[in-house]
Amino acid sequence: MAEMSWRSSFRCSKFRHVFGKPSTKEHSYDGVPITHSVHDNHFCSANPCFIAVVTECAGGGSFLVLPVHHTGRVDPQHPRVCGHSGRVLDVKWNPFDDHCIASCSEDCTVKIWDIPVCGVQQNLTKARKTLIGHKRRVGIIEWHPTAENLLLSAAYDYKVLLWDVSQVGAVLRYPVRVVLMPIFHRYPAEALLLSVSFNTDGSRLAVTSKDRRVRVLDPRTGKILQVSSSKFHRASKVLYIGEFKMLLSTGSSPWNHRQVVLWDPDDLSEPLYEEELDGSAGVLFPFYDPDTRMLYLAGKGDGNIRYYEMSNEKPFLSFLTEYRSLLPQKGLGVMPKRGLDVSSCEVFRFYRLIAIKDLVEPLSMIVPRKESGIFQEDLYPMTVGNQAAMTAQEWLLGINRGPVLMSLKPETRVANPYPETPAEKGVVRKLSSLRFQLGPADGSVSRTDLDFTEEAFFEEQLAYQDAKYPKEVSDLSGWQPDETQIPMWTYCCTPHCCEPAERPPPTTESELLQAFYRQQDEIRGLREQLINKDVRISQLEMEIKNTRNNMRATF
Repeated sequence: MAEMSWRSSFRCSKFRHVFGKPSTKEHSYDGVPITHSVHDNHFCSANPCFIAVVTECAGGGSFLVLPVHHTGRVDPQHPRVCGHSGRVLDVKWNPFDDHCIASCSEDCTVKIWDIPVCGVQQNLTKARKTLIGHKRRVGIIEWHPTAENLLLSAAYDYKVLLWDVSQVGAVLRYPVRVVLMPIFHRYPAEALLLSVSFNTDGSRLAVTSKDRRVRVLDPRTGKILQVSSSKFHRASKVLYIGEFKMLLSTGSSPWNHRQVVLWDPDDLSEPLYEEELDGSAGVLFPFYDPDTRMLYLAGKGDGNIRYYEMSNEKPFLSFLTEYRSLLPQKGLGVMPKRGLDVSSCEVFRFYRLIAIKDLVEPLSMIVPRKESGIFQEDLYPMTVGNQAAMTAQEWLLGINRGPVLMSLKPETRVANPYPETPAEKGVVRKLSSLRFQLGPADGSVSRTDLDFTEEAFFEEQLAYQDAKYPKEVSDLSGWQPDETQIPMWTYCCTPHCCEPAERPPPTTESELLQAFYRQQDEIRGLREQLINKDVRISQLEMEIKNTRNNMRATF
């Protein structure tokens, strides 16, 4: 008689009792006019200093930037970042600079903003960088995970571009790499992206496209390495699971059931694992925590969030539990690990956008422990920090490096294993590393901490301005005209294209005055032409009338 092996379906896990703890209304962000856009984006981004939320407004696009401790009722007249002429579609904080944020919009541009240390005190309309390379609305932006100043953008003109935002100039029209673009007026479905995800070191890019397939690209060359061929899964979102060397995609089956699928990124011919969840229609947003190996699935328009634990053994996904709420979420933001409250055993934090209540609700995922006031080393291993592993130029030359790790244990510092980059990089890192030192989980700050923080803010403000704008006002060597309102012209992007020849900008005050007087003369001449336009119109009408009379007399 053959022996049958028995294996229990119960999986012992220290995360099986994880629960979601929503913040009270006093510790949430109330009165935020959340955008009405129907795009399947997160519309929210957070870091240890600020939270950014895309808002609804008339005449252009804007988003709100609030300090993380600024909870409670938000003033309806609170200053916003409102430099876009079209609706803002998504925002993303720079992972290596807590005061730098990127935004994309329906006005076909991507803008890079510098947020002051004390927050936005008045409407911010002037961006540090404006990226002009797309001809239709830009729906996706994503920062490189290890190289600083590299930003990927994808738009509805079937172009996927990679930018180096450290380049000189307030307006950038030429990307450093063209990942995908139309060829000979052919618009392939694989170039219209629905989601993107870099792997751990940024050497591979996973995308889902309009044809609902999963692809793996080389972001340096744009070469498509793998394409999924499964007819039973229509992918909408994709996520790299670097620790297990897997890809995870969410989408729907031919029967319109929501699915989660695991893939081998080196072979997308067949999925490793498939699971159908429910029959809802909302898009599933996947979030993965590599430190706890937990996967979170949150549906757009749903009030629930499912938790799973991942492993190397089949079935790879083990369901833990589910957070349920009667209030549906329109989008979600995620706090980086370095911004969590380790004293309360918080392992993940969402910011749920509840549009029907104009509410942004922080939701903390907590592991219950008997002694929650001490640092739990098994819950917080070394995690991704806020230091870049290399420069954009090093990555473009073909160098791959993993992220620089840090410890979440208080008063613990870990040395950077990689050689230090140029001197100015260290200045930006020091500035981005300063943040609010919050005490309890509710975000309250003591009076002593406030005094110390205010003093540090003033010092950092001066240093920050000196680092960003080191030149004197009289120095016009970096002068450039404002080209944000110039219509984009058709061009063929190549990885190494050059600027057209232009007249050099004035370098001295006298040359600047001459250019100013020359423009005044041109304006004066145009005004005279406008004044005399009625006389000229009458002359042309008389000439036309005389010409017609002569033609009639001839015939």
